Amino acid sequence: MTAAFASDLRQENRVEQLKQLRQKIAAISGKDTAPAEDLVSSGPALLPPGTVAVLSGARSLVLRMVAAVTAGGGNAVIVGQPDIGLLAAVEMGADLSRIAVIPDPGNDPVEVAAVLIDGMDLVVLGLGGRRVTRTRARAVVARARQKGCTVLVTDGDWEGASTRLEARVCGYELTPSFGGGTPPGVGRISGVRLQISRCGRSIDRARTG
Repeated sequence: MTAAFASDLRQENRVEQLKQLRQKIAAISGKDTAPAEDLVSSGPALLPPGTVAVLSGARSLVLRMVAAVTAGGGNAVIVGQPDIGLLAAVEMGADLSRIAVIPDPGNDPVEVAAVLIDGMDLVVLGLGGRRVTRTRARAVVARARQKGCTVLVTDGDWEGASTRLEARVCGYELTPSFGGGTPPGVGRISGVRLQISRCGRSIDRARTG
């Protein structure tokens, strides 16, 4: 009886937490802006609204997409990535007032992300090494498509993903130090050049920073 009661209590707490989460997201988003049409600041859209994609490689691609969506008036949330570099996103043009961060989503980040899809244009979901089954992944994909929300999945296994992107650093841009006389290849990094591949095929080159 004690174990059953504890289980019921945890379930009630979880339901209440999700309810409060829905209210907070509705308050900050308001859905008073149209979904961002492009997830990049230049060139063709890598991911149209409603796409669920698995990202690997350089994190700069995630920050670039967050920056592009929020700079364009959209709302983004970052789930399960406590060490995400928001300063770098701001340097790329992100609007911090349109970004929500949930560093610790608990034992079920997928459930939290599914709730957030209702009120966001972009959801970045860090799985923390977890594996999401094909059946559950299919339900999230359907919900994202219905709501027009793009979901970027990182740090885990998402079965049956139709879109996989990999970002690789292919170069840096340097700002020479003041005073001159700076040797070639020495200076402050002002930008990073990325090569972006979809399922092994190069589709874009981008600069961040």
